[in-house]
Amino acid sequence: MLIATAGNGSSADSTPSPSLPGPASAAPSADSGDTARHWWRDAVIYQVYVRSFLDTTGDGIGDLAGVRTGLPYLKKLGVDGIWLSPCYPSPQHDHGYDVADYRDIDPVYGDLAEFDLLVADAHRLGLKVLLDIVPNHCSSEHPWFRAALADGPGSPARSLFHFADGRGVDGELPPNNWRAMFGGPAWSRVKEAGSASEAPTGQWYLHMFTPEQPDLNWRNPAVAADFEDVLRFWLDRGVDGFRIDVAAGLFKHPELPDSPDPAADERTRDSVNPLAWNQPEVHQVWRDWRALCEEYTARDGRDRLLVGEVSVRTPSEQAAYVRPDELHQAFFFHLLTARWDIDVFRRVITEALTDIAGTGSTVTWVLNNHDQVRTVTRYATEPGGGVEGIAAGPGGGLGPARARAAALLMLALPGAAYVYQGEELGLPEVVDLPDEVLTDPIYHRTGSRQHIRDGCRVPLPWSGHASPFGFTNGTDAARPWLPQPDWFAEHATDRALADTRSFWHLYREGLQLRRSLPQLGEGTLRWLDSPPQVLAFVRGDGLVCAVNFGTEPVSAPAPGLPLLASGDCPAGTLPGSTAAWWMHAPDTQ
Repeated sequence: MLIATAGNGSSADSTPSPSLPGPASAAPSADSGDTARHWWRDAVIYQVYVRSFLDTTGDGIGDLAGVRTGLPYLKKLGVDGIWLSPCYPSPQHDHGYDVADYRDIDPVYGDLAEFDLLVADAHRLGLKVLLDIVPNHCSSEHPWFRAALADGPGSPARSLFHFADGRGVDGELPPNNWRAMFGGPAWSRVKEAGSASEAPTGQWYLHMFTPEQPDLNWRNPAVAADFEDVLRFWLDRGVDGFRIDVAAGLFKHPELPDSPDPAADERTRDSVNPLAWNQPEVHQVWRDWRALCEEYTARDGRDRLLVGEVSVRTPSEQAAYVRPDELHQAFFFHLLTARWDIDVFRRVITEALTDIAGTGSTVTWVLNNHDQVRTVTRYATEPGGGVEGIAAGPGGGLGPARARAAALLMLALPGAAYVYQGEELGLPEVVDLPDEVLTDPIYHRTGSRQHIRDGCRVPLPWSGHASPFGFTNGTDAARPWLPQPDWFAEHATDRALADTRSFWHLYREGLQLRRSLPQLGEGTLRWLDSPPQVLAFVRGDGLVCAVNFGTEPVSAPAPGLPLLASGDCPAGTLPGSTAAWWMHAPDTQ
């Protein structure tokens, strides 16, 4: 019998709750019928930040051939597929999220032939391949934008973007007061062709990130038509779907009015401005893209996946993006941004399973990605973590233990999950990179290190005791594009594979159990009564997961030794900052 205690000591209701409506009990998706096809509903996808994964050419930058080399490693880890960061031709002002050509591969990463080999090798290993698509903006070096600059005001080329006359006597003020997410005004003024002035005196164009990333105007049907062709280009090459950048963007308020809080995006580094994000028209784009994916699925029976980067305020708003005829999934960032607090974790999980799974989709859980401080460091700096400020070393305090516990929690939840490269190695954030090596446009636009993302993008350590740790075979003149600290040796892949107590083995064992136990993956979740600071739930027929958010040991919610634990877990005890899974007969009382 499951042990029921006096409550969890939180503000949440501590009485046993009914099963939350996980995917198995939700409405079927639009293309249901052959449910065995829907690999994405409980898939675990590994995010590959290509330039930091593995370098085979010796230039200090990872490449597609390096990803191919690493596929057996990822297969052994136990993931179901990979998501590739943008590898299109790009001037790399934002490391590929400024796309100059959506139908090719940047030479720094390889070429289309190498991409085709990667897809073929992945499929032979049973791994899916998702490609990052960037529809909100392109590069200022994209042929469309170059034509817009050359053709001048009122031209068809300018209608593909948001060009507008400025305000003020001579148009010297931006068209509105919006600020860019990466810092500074969201508008830049251009120098018109043929102008005698050396200064820019022409129209202004909108860029919600950087001037090198002009926002596309999705109110022009030509934009939608071109992106349909782009999707077909890559689907015809065998990709299994797309991760969609800035999926709540695309459309802006048609009148481009002033914002009551113009600095909100810049202040939060998030999509907050209600006039620039989450406009209702965007949902028709996702209906069209979903229909296109289903067209390909109807041809060969292979599901194609659309997973969106949907940054909205509430789970209920996110649910609108994963209705049966829109995106298949959207990253649930509310778990990623949750502080290490039992009440917060329980609330966001409950909201996700109520709002997101209630649409017929599955929740897409994520703890790390290429834009966020890694959990090992993030959790160490939160209350009770034992670290003041962000540690410059390889992690400290309770950060690693909490990160391990959070990983087991995520893998036990109903739905899908994404793992960011290096997460399985327990990599901390590199927070003391010298100013002169920083590449993040946030730093270069603001002069501030706050919110910069280079620290989670440092190239992976594969082997050895000194940089480049097997990442590249280059000479001293071609060091890794971001420097690796000496303490990366503690997290190198060769050490992780040899140490059965490493993060890597925890992830691998969790993924193996997730695939072998019918209680995990899709299904429902039922909360259990638990001691204060313990979050406990049961999956299916007797799989118990519990996380001790406190620092002191408590009685385990099930007898015997756990199937898997994030740390030492004696029978009958759940230590602090630890998660564990038990198999136990269901309560018959």
